[in-house]
Amino acid sequence: MEWEVVIGLETHTQLKTQSKIFSGASTHFGAPANTQACAVDLALPGVLPVLNRQAVEHAIRFGLAIGANITPVSIFARKNYFYPDLPKGYQISQYEIPVVVGGQVEIIFNGEAKLIQLTRAHLEEDAGKSVHEDFIGPHGEPSSGIDLNRAGTPLLEIVTEPVMRSAAEAVTYAKALHSLVVWLDVCDGNMQEGSFRCDANVSVRPKGASKLGTRCEIKNLNSFRFMEEAMNYEIRRQIELIEDGREVTQETRLYDPDKKETRSMRSKEDANDYRYFPDPDLLPLQINSAWVEQVRASMPILPDAVRKQWQSEYSLGAYDAQLLSQDRATAQLFTALVKLVGQPMAKAAANLVTGELASALNRANLMPSEAPLVAKDLAPLLERIADGTISNKIAKEIFTILWDEAIAGKGRSTIDAIIDQRGWRQINDTGELALLIDQVMTDNAKLLEDFQAGKEKAFNALVGQIMKASKGTANPQQVNDLLRKKLT
Repeated sequence: MEWEVVIGLETHTQLKTQSKIFSGASTHFGAPANTQACAVDLALPGVLPVLNRQAVEHAIRFGLAIGANITPVSIFARKNYFYPDLPKGYQISQYEIPVVVGGQVEIIFNGEAKLIQLTRAHLEEDAGKSVHEDFIGPHGEPSSGIDLNRAGTPLLEIVTEPVMRSAAEAVTYAKALHSLVVWLDVCDGNMQEGSFRCDANVSVRPKGASKLGTRCEIKNLNSFRFMEEAMNYEIRRQIELIEDGREVTQETRLYDPDKKETRSMRSKEDANDYRYFPDPDLLPLQINSAWVEQVRASMPILPDAVRKQWQSEYSLGAYDAQLLSQDRATAQLFTALVKLVGQPMAKAAANLVTGELASALNRANLMPSEAPLVAKDLAPLLERIADGTISNKIAKEIFTILWDEAIAGKGRSTIDAIIDQRGWRQINDTGELALLIDQVMTDNAKLLEDFQAGKEKAFNALVGQIMKASKGTANPQQVNDLLRKKLT
């Protein structure tokens, strides 16, 4: 039997605010345990929550970006459940009337554009954190601890319709959503710190069936790699269960990255189990049109518009445009670089930003906004490639030197100084190249024989020997042309 996969994602996006959603306690990451939980976060007697205005504005900004409806009046509710890291015994969330309704996020999957429909996005507070690993009790015994620093941290939970049909497609959507919230500056996107966490609802059904299968929810996936691994495992598990004549049980599961498998956590609750009711301490959230327009006026240009502009003006492909618009810092660097080197060099600028620079950032574990090299540092490198002073291979060597100096905080060498100090100026003189080629041909008689015997690989080997003899400074295109002329 052929099976169809059905996936919907719920993404908990931590909003970029200085204080919590209902209190003035700090949201700073990495503070000592339980130093950032105030009386409001703990719901101690006599305290009342006060809604964080910036958290609401972040929600409005996101809603506008996805073309959703901003609800004029939304309600906060108490979601009742009992866990040690939920000190109040309930979570303040939104249920029947969320702040953002509908909307869509465009993805490029398998080379085609697709719109992922969203159901809603609602504001809520985060819970605390249970600490199990390496936690020792007062008498040296293995114990569990509770860190309530995260309790009350503002979240925007973004929920899709069940419209994705593979783990790869779901991860593509998650990456697009991650890029969007970072671009909008409503979330820092730091998955290691828990700022962007996904829950995946996965089910399978016979191909062509209209009724949805029984779903399982995989909680707290905080890396794209683990997300794809977890969903693929869960898909296989459910298909095997059904084909063995058993049933899939609706439940919440966790992913174990060491064993690369999901495991049962608890039976899946429905809304009735949480006994939602309107929070009596919070008035309905009222958002008038003037407030929406005020937020709209502060919106940056959106990634979709930027990509279309680049594809039209610079003839960039969809893939390059997508990579360059992953975040605003990268987009701004690329735009500034093209402004310095000119529109005809846009493709070369794109290759440098998405290639050498992106790799260096990844190795150094830096965010694009933390890049030590800016457009004015990189523009001369592209200009020296364009005027034939250096080859692409030498340009990579120079980039590494510039990067290492910038990371070390040393004085910056100019690109021309690096070229002259290392003798990397490209040989473009036809006479000089001809002498070099003649010498290599004399020293490599066997390769000449192989080429004359019809072995085309020998030609490439000769080119390699010429480049080696010139220490990478010979103009590769001229070498190819001159050598071909001498051999034919």
